[in-house]
Amino acid sequence: MKWLLVAAVIFLIGCEKKVEFKLNDQPDKLVIEGIIENDQPPVVILSKSIGYFSTISADMLNQSFVHGADISVSNGTLTHKLKEYSRPLSNGVTLYYYSTDSSNLATSFVGQLGHQYSLKIISGGKEYTSVTTIPNLTKKIDSVWWKKPPVTSGSDTNKVIVMVKATDAPGYGDYVRYYTKTNKEPYYPPLNSTFDDYFIDGTTYELQVDKGIDRNLSISYDDVYFKKGDTVGLKLSNIDKATYDFWRTMEFSYASVGDPFSTPTKVLTNIKGDALGYFGGYASQYRTLIIPH
Repeated sequence: MKWLLVAAVIFLIGCEKKVEFKLNDQPDKLVIEGIIENDQPPVVILSKSIGYFSTISADMLNQSFVHGADISVSNGTLTHKLKEYSRPLSNGVTLYYYSTDSSNLATSFVGQLGHQYSLKIISGGKEYTSVTTIPNLTKKIDSVWWKKPPVTSGSDTNKVIVMVKATDAPGYGDYVRYYTKTNKEPYYPPLNSTFDDYFIDGTTYELQVDKGIDRNLSISYDDVYFKKGDTVGLKLSNIDKATYDFWRTMEFSYASVGDPFSTPTKVLTNIKGDALGYFGGYASQYRTLIIPH
Protein backbone atom coordinates (compact mmCIF):
# COMPACT_ATOMS: atom_id res chain seq x y z
CA MET A 1 0.00 0.00 0.00
CA LYS A 2 2.99 2.33 0.44
CA TRP A 3 3.28 2.89 -3.29
CA LEU A 4 -0.34 4.08 -3.37
CA LEU A 5 0.45 6.71 -0.74
CA VAL A 6 3.55 7.85 -2.63
CA ALA A 7 1.57 8.01 -5.87
CA ALA A 8 -1.13 10.06 -4.17
CA VAL A 9 1.42 12.55 -2.82
CA ILE A 10 3.06 12.85 -6.26
CA PHE A 11 -0.36 13.41 -7.81
CA LEU A 12 -1.25 16.16 -5.34
CA ILE A 13 2.11 17.89 -5.84
CA GLY A 14 1.63 17.72 -9.58
CA CYS A 15 -1.76 19.38 -9.22
CA GLU A 16 -0.40 22.40 -7.35
CA LYS A 17 -1.11 25.63 -9.15
CA LYS A 18 0.30 29.04 -8.41
CA VAL A 19 -2.53 31.39 -7.58
CA GLU A 20 -2.01 35.10 -8.02
CA PHE A 21 -4.44 37.78 -6.95
CA LYS A 22 -4.60 41.02 -8.82
CA LEU A 23 -5.76 43.77 -6.50
CA ASN A 24 -7.47 46.66 -8.19
CA ASP A 25 -6.32 50.16 -7.30
CA GLN A 26 -9.02 51.99 -5.38
CA PRO A 27 -9.44 55.76 -5.33
CA ASP A 28 -8.64 57.58 -2.09
CA LYS A 29 -11.50 58.00 0.35
CA LEU A 30 -11.99 60.67 2.94
CA VAL A 31 -11.27 59.41 6.46
CA ILE A 32 -13.15 61.24 9.22
CA GLU A 33 -12.35 61.06 12.92
CA GLY A 34 -14.70 63.36 14.79
CA ILE A 35 -15.11 63.44 18.56
CA ILE A 36 -16.93 65.54 21.12
CA GLU A 37 -16.47 64.91 24.84
CA ASN A 38 -18.20 66.36 27.87
CA ASP A 39 -16.69 69.75 28.80
CA GLN A 40 -14.47 69.67 25.70
CA PRO A 41 -14.79 71.35 22.26
CA PRO A 42 -15.38 69.24 19.13
CA VAL A 43 -12.32 67.98 17.28
CA VAL A 44 -12.29 66.65 13.72
CA ILE A 45 -9.33 65.12 11.86
CA LEU A 46 -9.59 64.66 8.09
CA SER A 47 -7.24 62.53 6.04
CA LYS A 48 -7.11 60.47 2.86
CA SER A 49 -7.08 56.69 2.94
CA ILE A 50 -3.72 55.00 2.32
CA GLY A 51 -3.16 51.86 0.23
CA TYR A 52 -2.96 48.59 2.17
CA PHE A 53 0.55 47.79 0.91
CA SER A 54 1.84 51.36 1.12
CA THR A 55 5.05 52.09 2.98
CA ILE A 56 4.21 54.49 5.77
CA SER A 57 6.55 57.45 6.17
CA ALA A 58 6.45 60.86 7.79
CA ASP A 59 6.04 62.51 4.38
CA MET A 60 3.14 60.22 3.47
CA LEU A 61 1.38 60.92 6.76
CA ASN A 62 1.84 64.67 6.37
CA GLN A 63 0.47 64.51 2.83
CA SER A 64 -2.53 62.42 3.88
CA PHE A 65 -4.19 65.23 5.88
CA VAL A 66 -7.02 67.06 4.14
CA HIS A 67 -6.93 70.85 4.37
CA GLY A 68 -9.39 73.64 3.65
CA ALA A 69 -12.58 71.74 4.47
CA ASP A 70 -15.77 73.51 5.52
CA ILE A 71 -16.75 71.84 8.82
CA SER A 72 -19.54 72.79 11.20
CA VAL A 73 -20.88 71.17 14.36
CA SER A 74 -24.29 71.91 15.89
CA ASN A 75 -25.77 71.22 19.32
CA GLY A 76 -29.30 71.94 18.09
CA THR A 77 -29.17 75.56 19.22
CA LEU A 78 -25.77 76.83 18.09
CA THR A 79 -23.91 75.96 14.90
CA HIS A 80 -20.18 76.59 14.96
CA LYS A 81 -17.78 76.55 12.01
CA LEU A 82 -14.52 74.88 12.95
CA LYS A 83 -11.07 76.23 12.20
CA GLU A 84 -8.02 74.25 11.05
CA TYR A 85 -4.99 74.06 13.35
CA SER A 86 -1.64 72.27 13.27
CA ARG A 87 0.56 70.75 15.96
CA PRO A 88 4.04 69.28 15.43
CA LEU A 89 4.46 65.70 16.64
CA SER A 90 7.54 63.48 16.82
CA ASN A 91 9.43 61.98 13.87
CA GLY A 92 8.73 64.91 11.57
CA VAL A 93 4.93 64.46 11.52
CA THR A 94 2.59 67.41 11.92
CA LEU A 95 -0.98 66.80 13.07
CA TYR A 96 -3.67 68.87 11.36
CA TYR A 97 -7.10 69.09 12.97
CA TYR A 98 -10.24 71.22 13.07
CA SER A 99 -11.67 72.60 16.31
CA THR A 100 -13.29 75.68 17.87
CA ASP A 101 -12.53 78.91 16.03
CA SER A 102 -11.01 81.08 18.77
CA SER A 103 -11.78 84.22 16.74
CA ASN A 104 -15.53 83.48 16.72
CA LEU A 105 -16.50 82.31 20.20
CA ALA A 106 -20.07 83.64 20.01
CA THR A 107 -21.30 80.35 18.55
CA SER A 108 -18.80 78.02 20.21
CA PHE A 109 -19.75 75.36 22.76
CA VAL A 110 -18.40 72.34 24.59
CA GLY A 111 -19.93 68.90 24.94
CA GLN A 112 -22.62 68.22 27.54
CA LEU A 113 -23.90 64.96 28.98
CA GLY A 114 -27.12 63.71 27.43
CA HIS A 115 -26.96 65.99 24.38
CA GLN A 116 -27.02 65.21 20.65
CA TYR A 117 -24.69 66.75 18.07
CA SER A 118 -24.60 66.90 14.30
CA LEU A 119 -21.58 67.18 12.03
CA LYS A 120 -21.45 68.56 8.48
CA ILE A 121 -18.37 68.46 6.29
CA ILE A 122 -17.91 69.82 2.79
CA SER A 123 -14.64 68.75 1.19
CA GLY A 124 -13.66 68.22 -2.42
CA GLY A 125 -17.12 69.28 -3.57
CA LYS A 126 -18.82 66.51 -1.55
CA GLU A 127 -20.94 66.65 1.59
CA TYR A 128 -20.68 64.30 4.56
CA THR A 129 -22.93 64.32 7.62
CA SER A 130 -23.27 62.46 10.90
CA VAL A 131 -25.06 62.56 14.25
CA THR A 132 -23.85 61.40 17.65
CA THR A 133 -24.87 61.61 21.30
CA ILE A 134 -22.87 62.16 24.45
CA PRO A 135 -24.64 59.73 26.80
CA ASN A 136 -25.13 60.21 30.50
CA LEU A 137 -22.61 58.66 32.89
CA THR A 138 -24.49 55.40 33.45
CA LYS A 139 -21.40 53.36 34.33
CA LYS A 140 -19.60 54.69 37.40
CA ILE A 141 -16.05 54.03 38.61
CA ASP A 142 -16.23 53.12 42.31
CA SER A 143 -12.53 52.47 43.01
CA VAL A 144 -9.18 51.66 41.38
CA TRP A 145 -6.31 49.71 42.98
CA TRP A 146 -3.31 47.53 42.11
CA LYS A 147 -2.19 44.05 43.11
CA LYS A 148 0.49 41.50 42.31
CA PRO A 149 -0.02 39.60 39.05
CA PRO A 150 -0.35 35.81 38.84
CA VAL A 151 2.85 33.78 39.14
CA THR A 152 2.49 32.88 35.46
CA SER A 153 3.35 36.46 34.47
CA GLY A 154 7.07 35.70 34.80
CA SER A 155 9.88 36.47 37.22
CA ASP A 156 9.70 40.27 36.98
CA THR A 157 8.65 41.30 40.50
CA ASN A 158 8.16 44.88 39.30
CA LYS A 159 5.00 44.02 37.37
CA VAL A 160 1.56 44.76 38.77
CA ILE A 161 -1.99 44.62 37.50
CA VAL A 162 -4.55 47.39 37.96
CA MET A 163 -8.12 46.56 39.00
CA VAL A 164 -11.29 48.62 38.82
CA LYS A 165 -14.59 48.31 40.63
CA ALA A 166 -17.50 49.77 38.67
CA THR A 167 -21.28 49.88 38.81
CA ASP A 168 -23.52 49.51 35.77
CA ALA A 169 -26.96 51.11 35.83
CA PRO A 170 -29.96 48.77 35.32
CA GLY A 171 -31.16 48.53 31.73
CA TYR A 172 -29.31 47.16 28.72
CA GLY A 173 -27.64 49.49 26.24
CA ASP A 174 -24.72 50.97 28.18
CA TYR A 175 -21.58 50.99 26.04
CA VAL A 176 -18.10 52.04 27.14
CA ARG A 177 -14.58 52.52 25.89
CA TYR A 178 -11.61 52.92 28.20
CA TYR A 179 -8.06 54.23 28.01
CA THR A 180 -5.06 54.36 30.33
CA LYS A 181 -2.02 56.61 30.55
CA THR A 182 1.26 55.77 32.23
CA ASN A 183 3.24 58.62 33.77
CA LYS A 184 3.61 61.36 31.13
CA GLU A 185 2.36 59.32 28.17
CA PRO A 186 -0.91 60.20 26.39
CA TYR A 187 -4.07 58.19 26.99
CA TYR A 188 -4.06 55.01 24.87
CA PRO A 189 -6.78 52.37 24.49
CA PRO A 190 -5.79 48.72 25.05
CA LEU A 191 -6.15 46.12 22.29
CA ASN A 192 -9.73 45.44 23.41
CA SER A 193 -11.14 48.68 24.73
CA THR A 194 -14.85 48.63 23.92
CA PHE A 195 -17.56 46.75 25.85
CA ASP A 196 -21.31 46.46 26.25
CA ASP A 197 -23.27 45.56 29.41
CA TYR A 198 -24.84 42.32 28.19
CA PHE A 199 -23.42 40.22 31.03
CA ILE A 200 -23.03 42.82 33.78
CA ASP A 201 -26.23 44.86 33.43
CA GLY A 202 -27.28 46.44 36.72
CA THR A 203 -24.39 44.96 38.73
CA THR A 204 -21.29 46.09 40.59
CA TYR A 205 -18.26 44.18 39.34
CA GLU A 206 -14.46 44.04 39.40
CA LEU A 207 -12.15 43.48 36.46
CA GLN A 208 -8.55 43.90 35.37
CA VAL A 209 -7.59 47.06 33.49
CA ASP A 210 -5.18 46.29 30.66
CA LYS A 211 -2.55 48.86 29.88
CA GLY A 212 -3.25 51.07 26.87
CA ILE A 213 -0.86 50.62 23.96
CA ASP A 214 0.60 52.74 21.19
CA ARG A 215 -0.36 50.80 18.06
CA ASN A 216 2.52 52.42 16.17
CA LEU A 217 4.96 50.33 18.23
CA SER A 218 5.53 46.58 18.40
CA ILE A 219 3.19 44.83 20.82
CA SER A 220 3.83 42.00 23.27
CA TYR A 221 1.50 40.22 25.69
CA ASP A 222 3.39 41.75 28.64
CA ASP A 223 2.01 45.13 27.58
CA VAL A 224 -1.07 44.53 29.76
CA TYR A 225 1.00 45.02 32.93
CA PHE A 226 1.96 48.19 34.78
CA LYS A 227 5.05 48.57 36.98
CA LYS A 228 5.77 49.66 40.52
CA GLY A 229 6.42 53.39 40.58
CA ASP A 230 3.96 54.13 37.74
CA THR A 231 1.35 56.84 37.96
CA VAL A 232 -1.65 55.42 36.11
CA GLY A 233 -4.51 57.43 34.67
CA LEU A 234 -7.80 55.68 33.83
CA LYS A 235 -10.33 57.22 31.46
CA LEU A 236 -13.73 55.52 31.15
CA SER A 237 -16.14 56.86 28.54
CA ASN A 238 -19.79 56.05 28.02
CA ILE A 239 -20.49 55.99 24.26
CA ASP A 240 -23.55 55.51 22.08
CA LYS A 241 -24.31 52.38 20.03
CA ALA A 242 -22.91 53.74 16.75
CA THR A 243 -19.58 54.68 18.36
CA TYR A 244 -19.46 51.26 20.04
CA ASP A 245 -20.10 49.50 16.71
CA PHE A 246 -17.35 51.45 14.99
CA TRP A 247 -14.68 50.63 17.58
CA ARG A 248 -15.88 47.04 18.08
CA THR A 249 -15.52 46.27 14.38
CA MET A 250 -12.36 48.38 14.05
CA GLU A 251 -10.59 46.48 16.85
CA PHE A 252 -11.70 43.11 15.50
CA SER A 253 -10.36 44.07 12.08
CA TYR A 254 -7.10 45.27 13.62
CA ALA A 255 -6.65 42.02 15.57
CA SER A 256 -7.26 39.87 12.49
CA VAL A 257 -4.70 41.57 10.22
CA GLY A 258 -2.29 38.93 8.95
CA ASP A 259 -4.49 36.00 10.02
CA PRO A 260 -5.41 33.99 6.89
CA PHE A 261 -8.14 32.13 8.78
CA SER A 262 -9.95 35.17 10.14
CA THR A 263 -13.34 36.29 8.86
CA PRO A 264 -13.27 39.56 6.90
CA THR A 265 -14.84 42.34 8.93
CA LYS A 266 -16.53 45.45 7.63
CA VAL A 267 -15.81 48.42 9.86
CA LEU A 268 -19.15 50.08 10.61
CA THR A 269 -19.48 53.84 10.26
CA ASN A 270 -22.12 56.43 11.15
CA ILE A 271 -20.98 58.82 8.40
CA LYS A 272 -23.45 59.57 5.60
CA GLY A 273 -21.48 59.95 2.38
CA ASP A 274 -18.76 57.91 0.72
CA ALA A 275 -16.25 58.18 3.56
CA LEU A 276 -14.56 56.11 6.23
CA GLY A 277 -14.42 56.79 9.96
CA TYR A 278 -16.94 58.01 12.51
CA PHE A 279 -18.28 60.87 14.61
CA GLY A 280 -18.50 59.90 18.28
CA GLY A 281 -19.64 61.41 21.55
CA TYR A 282 -17.88 60.54 24.82
CA ALA A 283 -19.12 60.91 28.40
CA SER A 284 -15.79 60.60 30.19
CA GLN A 285 -14.68 60.25 33.80
CA TYR A 286 -11.10 60.04 35.09
CA ARG A 287 -9.24 58.42 37.98
CA THR A 288 -5.54 58.46 38.96
CA LEU A 289 -3.65 55.69 40.77
CA ILE A 290 -0.12 56.07 42.12
CA ILE A 291 1.62 52.70 42.45
CA PRO A 292 4.40 52.85 45.07
CA HIS A 293 7.86 51.41 44.41
